[in-house]
Amino acid sequence: MPPEREVSPFPTRRALLGTGAGLVAAAAVPGCAGARSGREDERDAGGGPLAELGDRRGEVEPISPSERAARRQRLGEILSGRGLDALLLEGGPTMRYLAGMSWGRSERFFGLVVLADGSHFWISPAFEEGRARLEVDGSAAAPGPGGEIVVWQEDEYFARPLAAALERHGVERLAIEPSLRNGFAVRLEAVTGAERIDGPAGAEVVVALRARKDEHELAILRKANELTQLAIQTAARYLVPGMTGREIAGLVDKAHRNLGFSSPWNLSLIGPAAALPHGDPDERHLARGDLLLVDAGGEFQGYQSDQTRTWIFDGQPTAEIAKAWNAVRDAQLAAFEVTAPGVPCGDVDRAARAKLVELGFQGGYAEFTHRLGHGIGVEGHEDPYFDGGSTVALAPGMTLSNEPGLYFPGRFGVRLEDVVAITKDGAEHFGAWQSAPTSPA
Repeated sequence: MPPEREVSPFPTRRALLGTGAGLVAAAAVPGCAGARSGREDERDAGGGPLAELGDRRGEVEPISPSERAARRQRLGEILSGRGLDALLLEGGPTMRYLAGMSWGRSERFFGLVVLADGSHFWISPAFEEGRARLEVDGSAAAPGPGGEIVVWQEDEYFARPLAAALERHGVERLAIEPSLRNGFAVRLEAVTGAERIDGPAGAEVVVALRARKDEHELAILRKANELTQLAIQTAARYLVPGMTGREIAGLVDKAHRNLGFSSPWNLSLIGPAAALPHGDPDERHLARGDLLLVDAGGEFQGYQSDQTRTWIFDGQPTAEIAKAWNAVRDAQLAAFEVTAPGVPCGDVDRAARAKLVELGFQGGYAEFTHRLGHGIGVEGHEDPYFDGGSTVALAPGMTLSNEPGLYFPGRFGVRLEDVVAITKDGAEHFGAWQSAPTSPA
């Protein structure tokens, strides 16, 4: 799972407006970031552990400005098709998806408005206009999205200038991106009138825009997740008895940085610590024969990876652990077998649980305590979700994690996670399935 999202002084629109049909699922478990390493050291210059891993970003091109412009045009078509005139958003993943830039969130509103004709404009504090123009225009080597910047002064606040700009552009029905902070939406509604703002529609728009990845996005996601598998496997070769979970996490993070990832994160849990799906590494020292669970990923060319491997360090599993590991592997494959276009996300979750019951484990959430998986793209967790309540139908281009687990408090836990992509007639998975409980490979 990716790093925890930034804490906001306002609840998000997503948090306060229900959307139904599984379009917006629950956020990551609070507090997980504390369990992750998240170091940002420099990449290995060579000579030390993991020096064999080099920067792999050159193997796949990042998203280009022209591709982002096409996304804004496609967003305009989505808006028009739903009878909406514009989408308002602030800094975050959707802004990066559309414009290749973002803006730090604060009490001062900075946002992007994309109109139904595919054009756009920005709203910025007046004193930040110069910096905003540099970001928006970019450079000859790295052109930005451009566009008009509407400014607001400190004594007038953002809502009236934004409302006036929306009026000039003929916006009668405005959708709100679901992560936009609710306090800002309320302030805007007080000026425009609530009848002109359609909050729930924004979630549907973002799902329509981002859930189905194109071939370029799939290539980046495939490479990112293959490389995370490589990072875990390579770091595993440097493990020695006596290491703590935090020391293991440091190796896995370093492997990711050497490969060209930014913001790497991971959970490295030894033995009983793995019985909590989002547990914290404790002070236990790794010993031969210990179970080790590593859940890791990072950002690669603007997209996220997320892989989990569980194995026995330098030894063989007990009969109990082997039974659990094989059952989780079989549940993962059972879910994959039913993953195809048109299948409701909830059915995929149920397939994994049914397999575990067939193999003698408890049903429901007794031992497999979480949903099967989450969408992944520019965010580590995004729509749609493999959860039992979701009726969202899978469609080609959607990418999700498939991560069943079994957890036995005070003893051990097993989770296997891979990313799958929906194809026109089934699904593919990125990289290779873990083959045995004795190695992360």
